[in-house]
Amino acid sequence: MNKIPSAISLGIRRGGLEIRQFARQRESVVFTLFFPVILLAIFGSVFKDTIAPGVTFSQYFTAGMIASGLVNTGFQALAITIPLERDFGALKRLRGTPMPVSSYFIGKAILVTVSMVIQIFMLFVGGLLFFGLEMPTGADKWITFAWLVLLGSACSTALGIAFSIIPKSGRGASAVVSPIVIILQFFSGVFFIFTQLPPWMQQIAAIFPLKWLTQGMRSVFLPDSFATQEIAKSWENEKTFVVLLVWLIIGIFFSVRKFKWDRD
Repeated sequence: MNKIPSAISLGIRRGGLEIRQFARQRESVVFTLFFPVILLAIFGSVFKDTIAPGVTFSQYFTAGMIASGLVNTGFQALAITIPLERDFGALKRLRGTPMPVSSYFIGKAILVTVSMVIQIFMLFVGGLLFFGLEMPTGADKWITFAWLVLLGSACSTALGIAFSIIPKSGRGASAVVSPIVIILQFFSGVFFIFTQLPPWMQQIAAIFPLKWLTQGMRSVFLPDSFATQEIAKSWENEKTFVVLLVWLIIGIFFSVRKFKWDRD
């Protein structure tokens, strides 16, 4: 008697299929993986000023782009592609198969993880070769980086799946999702120094996870002396952890309760 594959086993297989399907979509590959690197090349080449002792804008921007990359590979990519799959009827067909629902989401999580690793690697290479990115030297910095990536990716993935119910059609998903991500990038200190933004922008940004991800990444890649340049005069990593965890719970709740397999 053949053993029925577990949900995790099917999820891993589904993840491999998701990766192959993603690799065939050249536009998605370029926009998801290469767009942050392109932005790094543009902004890093234009803005070369020193914004604090031992800190160039390129270093500041690279840390922000690594955080933003987690949002690109998780929230933005999923919130755009899932409505497309819903329009094409792919989700309805999957729902009618014996595959557990959890396997579908495991597959999406695997796709996000692989995309994230590739994107971070490319940003590391670009930052090191062209913009003098200083890699962390202490074990505590790498531990902080690890939990930021894991928690940030999980949060972005859950929120991307949850937000996928908002676009009315797959064709219009990009028009709904992309402006939100771009606005949050401006508000969260990715393109500009956060403390130089208007106070009302800072207050709005503090509600959302990207602001805390960017601040957390600055704590990893910038010297500890730069913490005095932050609003609270410290890195606030404990608060970052709590905010990301809260948004992860919110994303999981709406993903489970509100996810749509069919078009309305």
